[in-house]
Amino acid sequence: MSNRAKIAAGGVAAGIILLIWLPWWAALLIVLGVPAAAYLALDPSQRNRLRRVSRRELRR
Repeated sequence: MSNRAKIAAGGVAAGIILLIWLPWWAALLIVLGVPAAAYLALDPSQRNRLRRVSRRELRR
């Protein structure tokens, strides 16, 4: 299993656990808020690099 698949599987498992323990709206806020906060915490140069790498991978 690739690293990305492991991360995706872990995210799905975490989402299911959050949905069981929390109301659906709180779980949704956490699932969407954590990646958004992590992206906003990057420097502008790091954001540009992340966008550039993502575009390169989309062309494959």
